[in-house]
Amino acid sequence: MLTIVNAVLLTATVDEEGRPVWMEGWLRIGEDGRIAGLGEGAPPPAPGERFDAGQAFVAPGFVSAHSHLFTSGMRGVAPDSTLYEWVSRNSLMLVGAEPDDLYWMTVHGALDVLSHGVTSAFNFLQSRVVSTFDRSSSTLRAARVHGPDFLTRQVDAARDAGLRTISAVRLDDEQLPEEESFAAFGHVMAHRRAAGPGRSRLDLGGAVYGAVQWSSSPATAERERAMMTEHGVANQAHFVETAEQIDLQRSRFSWYEQAGLLGPDMVFGHFVHPTDHMVGALAAADSPVSWQPASNGRLGSGTMDAVRLRDAGIRIGLGLDDQSCTDVSDPFQNMRFGLYQQRSQGLRADVMSPHEVFRAHTLGAADVVGVADRVGSLEVGKEADLVVVDPRRPDLGPVWDPIATYVLACQPRNIRQVFVGGERVWDAEAERGGLSARADVETYERMVRSAAASGFAPALSRRN
Repeated sequence: MLTIVNAVLLTATVDEEGRPVWMEGWLRIGEDGRIAGLGEGAPPPAPGERFDAGQAFVAPGFVSAHSHLFTSGMRGVAPDSTLYEWVSRNSLMLVGAEPDDLYWMTVHGALDVLSHGVTSAFNFLQSRVVSTFDRSSSTLRAARVHGPDFLTRQVDAARDAGLRTISAVRLDDEQLPEEESFAAFGHVMAHRRAAGPGRSRLDLGGAVYGAVQWSSSPATAERERAMMTEHGVANQAHFVETAEQIDLQRSRFSWYEQAGLLGPDMVFGHFVHPTDHMVGALAAADSPVSWQPASNGRLGSGTMDAVRLRDAGIRIGLGLDDQSCTDVSDPFQNMRFGLYQQRSQGLRADVMSPHEVFRAHTLGAADVVGVADRVGSLEVGKEADLVVVDPRRPDLGPVWDPIATYVLACQPRNIRQVFVGGERVWDAEAERGGLSARADVETYERMVRSAAASGFAPALSRRN
């Protein structure tokens, strides 16, 4: 049992009047790795260790409602490209990759987000069909096809890194025979459920990696529905992300409607350019949205109107997206980008508050991807996934408003420790070694070798 004392607890919850709940007090972690108690002031006596937070913020670990962890070796790629060109460049750089290469790339990406305070992520696995974008048909074209271990090694990697994940798998139903596509999906779902003791709680579930945006037929939506039903999983689809070919993208929304997929288990990722009909349909069906402001800005995709969606009654959760299109796995930056975009678009500062984006990257993101009963806030019974953030290292001056300071002024350099299930998985004072040090070397060598198969080479050779 561990008791954290002398902490400023940012719970990500609100009281009965809708005010954000924070307190100066304590938090206790039980032997099961869950939050056993919290409160103001000094804690009641209990056995076990004590951890003095030194008046640092203790907040729930960030939740990314939309991530692609395997991309950690492709930062700065296609820096002046919009979505489709950027997607193709990423895919070409992975043509030479093997299953163990994806393992190390994913370990590197998972450790990276953990070090930035992200403890849970909805992770889109790199498909076993490595594809480029065909602009003429607005569909994906296979460049290389792998076996199912290309997927399961990515599941293993996130688990070995200690990150909680939902594993999303694309069916590739237009590149593979339907029976083979379904079998591979089922194989990955069985693999993630078969985690050994002590690791199964890192598995937050499985999902369909929705691909109607890239398909030529409404049959894809029907096949996705079949897998959702058979395996009892949700779906998240990248949708109307970019302004390119927007009329064609929008026309495919009806395929999800006709398949009867709209509802709480059907998440729409990005959703930057919806029509009024689409907004109304999501609101009526309680289909949520994942919001990636840093990625959308980097790729020139546009600004999602989160205020419009929120006011329509649509649930919204923040996601970091790729390391290759967000480049820095920084949830503080992501919150600020989102907040500032909404304020700039609305020409008012009060259209969205710091607490709203804080909640959207914690409890709101957990709610969107269906795991709010387990993670996302500081509440008794939830997993003790915590980030300790010290506003005095470096010093930010007096704290006039704890949540505003946390969102508007803190950075990754203020993070002191990260806990998953009550276990310390990252510490600013600890030396990098072990899995982290090996992942650095393995990812560099494997990413460079994979990209070389398509004629790409880094501008700088590896530093000593």
